[in-house]
Amino acid sequence: MACDEPAALSGILTRQNSSSAASLDSQPDADYTFVEALEERYKCAYCHLVLRNPHQTGCGHRFCQQCILALRELSAVPTCPVDKETIKMHEVFKDNCCKREVLNLHVFCKNTPNCNSKIMLGRYQEHLQRCLFESVPCTNDGCCDQVLRKDLEEHLSQHCKFREEMCQYCNKCVLLVNIKNHEKNDCPDYPVPCLHNCSQIILKKETEKHHAVCPEVEVDCPYRQYGCLVKVKRGKLAEHENGALREHILQILDKNSQLEEQITDLYKSLECKEIKIQQLAEAIKKCEKELRQFTQLLGKNSNLMALASHLDKSARLESQVKQLIQTANQQQSKLDLQPLFDMIENVKQKIALMETYDQRLVVLEGQSSKHDLQINIHKAQLNKNEERFKLLEGTCYNGKLIWKITDYKTKKKEAVEGRVLSIFSQPFYTSRCGYRLCARAYLNGDGSGKGTHVSFYFVVMRGEFDSLLLWPFKQKVTLMLLDQSGKKNHIVEVFRADPNSSSFKRPDGEMNIASGCPRFVPHAVLENTKNTYIRDDTLFLKVVVDLTDLEEL
Repeated sequence: MACDEPAALSGILTRQNSSSAASLDSQPDADYTFVEALEERYKCAYCHLVLRNPHQTGCGHRFCQQCILALRELSAVPTCPVDKETIKMHEVFKDNCCKREVLNLHVFCKNTPNCNSKIMLGRYQEHLQRCLFESVPCTNDGCCDQVLRKDLEEHLSQHCKFREEMCQYCNKCVLLVNIKNHEKNDCPDYPVPCLHNCSQIILKKETEKHHAVCPEVEVDCPYRQYGCLVKVKRGKLAEHENGALREHILQILDKNSQLEEQITDLYKSLECKEIKIQQLAEAIKKCEKELRQFTQLLGKNSNLMALASHLDKSARLESQVKQLIQTANQQQSKLDLQPLFDMIENVKQKIALMETYDQRLVVLEGQSSKHDLQINIHKAQLNKNEERFKLLEGTCYNGKLIWKITDYKTKKKEAVEGRVLSIFSQPFYTSRCGYRLCARAYLNGDGSGKGTHVSFYFVVMRGEFDSLLLWPFKQKVTLMLLDQSGKKNHIVEVFRADPNSSSFKRPDGEMNIASGCPRFVPHAVLENTKNTYIRDDTLFLKVVVDLTDLEEL
């Protein structure tokens, strides 16, 4: 018969069970705890567990649907495990009466003792869908946490790292796990320290505006036009003007002397021009006299030959007079000295002002001599404190380094030309008393990557606490090129320090031989305009040291 085949039997049993009634198949491995002891008639004769979709054989014993199929697969002629009679598959039928009785049995919720509900077996799955003590996954994308249903709302609003929170600076909604990165890299209202170390905290978007008034920005001396080429911080400009007042006066006087020399030369040139004009005037008078004589001769009409001669001479003289008048007019226009006189008057006013400054300078010099020693002491202490502050400000003690490399094109050109082959980062530490480390980069490549790649290396440096640390250095190191688009398409290389390499032993000198990736990133990938590893001629490299199993002093 067709129903003797396993596939046919499975199809028959499936059609028999196709209904909207509740069943136990949704959780075949569930371990139910019954409120009352489970009677034997509700147990499968094969698996001895509660019946799941019960079927009855011709011999009157009940089995789970899957158990019937299992018996058929074990033997071509299955036998009942209770009375050893042959099970005839065409006599097997679904026992709906028994099924209803089983589904009406009461069981405890699996989340007992937190949940003390008693539920009919047929409504067990329905209860779990609303049980407050059932473990459910967090509904936020990216979160893999499992929480109790009663705690889900609190988890979503207070504890989930993937919930959205409003940035406290720009009021933009950002995932909590990304909010720190957003504040430091993307938030325009994030407060940052001035790049010129003026101790002021400013908004990132107001950096350029602050630069125009920052007291730590270097500016030209206002007396640059007189020859002072000093560049000084804006906050110390007044101090420079007072301190260099005598030099500024001398420079102005020197400039004034140069102007006086130019005025003297102009006066001499003017005198020469006036003499020439007088000579031209005399020549004109002479011509006029000869012209009168010619007129007299013409009136007498005594000698035609003389008349012709005087006519020619008169024409020549008239031409010369016109030329002289034109030349005189040109010389007169060139000798317009009013702008020069105005400049001289302006210089005189400045000289008078400088004379008053000179008197003030005598008083200031007397006061300055009293304070020079004290100022020098304060300056020395201030310089010492500034150097120490800069060192502490830029040092990381958590095994992580973010290295900002600016002016990439210039530095790469220097590497290509062989002037500066490699550059070093600032030192960083695994802890306050941990290993002292740094990074080294060859922008034009090193070794197998020379000319085609950027080489990126990790360096162990000599530190103050080396005698207390374990050697050789054995931690895992991650080298990264950071993507500046916010999509986190970082380029990452990971390696574990080789304890047999001299690069990770205790340093004998200032630092060990660098170890890392000579072919870290190709120039073609780094400089491709479709990628965002370089922005504003700046790239960011990151080093992360795995601190697992690293004992902190």
